Amino acid sequence: MFHRTTTDPALLRGLTSRRLGRRDALRIGGLSALGSALAACGVQGRGTPRNTASAESVESFWNGRTQNGKVDFANWPLYMDPSKPELARFTRKTGIRVNYSEVIQEMGPWFSKVQPQLSARDPIGYDLMVITNGIQFGQFKSSGFLAPLDHARLPNFAKNVAPKYTEETFDPGNRFSVPWASGITGIAYDPAKIKRPITSLADLWDPAFKGKVGMLSDPTELANFGLLASGLDPARSDADDWAKAAGKLMEQKDAGLVRNYYEQDYLDALGKGEIWICQAWSGDIFQKNLSDGTNLKFVIPQEGGTIWTDNFAIPVTAVNPVDAIALIDFFYEVENAATLTEYINYVCPVPAARERIRTDAAGDPEMLAVADSPVVFPSDADYAKLHYYVDLDTAEKQREFTRLFESITLT
Repeated sequence: MFHRTTTDPALLRGLTSRRLGRRDALRIGGLSALGSALAACGVQGRGTPRNTASAESVESFWNGRTQNGKVDFANWPLYMDPSKPELARFTRKTGIRVNYSEVIQEMGPWFSKVQPQLSARDPIGYDLMVITNGIQFGQFKSSGFLAPLDHARLPNFAKNVAPKYTEETFDPGNRFSVPWASGITGIAYDPAKIKRPITSLADLWDPAFKGKVGMLSDPTELANFGLLASGLDPARSDADDWAKAAGKLMEQKDAGLVRNYYEQDYLDALGKGEIWICQAWSGDIFQKNLSDGTNLKFVIPQEGGTIWTDNFAIPVTAVNPVDAIALIDFFYEVENAATLTEYINYVCPVPAARERIRTDAAGDPEMLAVADSPVVFPSDADYAKLHYYVDLDTAEKQREFTRLFESITLT
């Protein structure tokens, strides 16, 4: 994070060499996004089914709750400046102490770990957690494991959040969650190898790039691009649509276009010229260009890309929910959203943080690059092209979906 009193903010942010990010943590831990999907398929929620947060349920949960002066916060590794400046500010402002733990390595194992306690309505040891939209988010929600949010306690969220995050198909109306940070899945390419602009998903099916195309091995990411390339909306797709998307992806594979299906190692393949064009995560390309001096291009194709979101959520058994929701709203203050984004470089859900980062930059080119990046602060037009993952709300759908798209990457 940038500190006004330091002489080398780039070193503090870790941007002089490529800083490990949220997705690196998955690879280092030996757990891929595919692994999380497979792990989750074997664990079904056994709580009290609830998909909606009525005014009555909000009142019932929050009535009589009081602040206790403490919050236990579970997050992913590498997702906050290690000195935790925002948490220190929060404690100074509110008196609430935060016990911050980097204990979430992947969504499947995390759900498996906490599901027994939540089913028994026992505390899990955390009042706040950051969970990703997708298979496990649906399991948390449908099992009744998430506390309904009292939006009267979230004034900064209401004031400062980007409109896109109030339209989430996986949690309409932000009934159980609000975003911590997000990322975009689009297309990256090397303009030294490809001399024309890349604008469309059809470019991933172009015979001119035979053997030089990379795709992601994560079945949800792979499926989304197959669906979008077939003219289908992932969030509203069904099994027939999945079959069409799988057929489209198999056409690409059978034509010899795809060199490999990658986890995060696509970055190395792209950097070495083994592939010229690839399905990619926005933050990876931004950080690689900034730290390695490469000139890779990242685009959201005209048919659309994917937005994945890591979300604040309060377990229904939280011991300190009032303290937890106060911390959530604190991160929607512009200053706190800005300093967090200065460090993590993921898509910021608070657009006004951009100007604060420009002020903090004080002429530092790397900081200005964060503020000016369309992959950190997408335009309204970019947001309009972004789609959420396929909604998988039952274990049967999860298994069917995973088998179908896993078969493409493994055969």
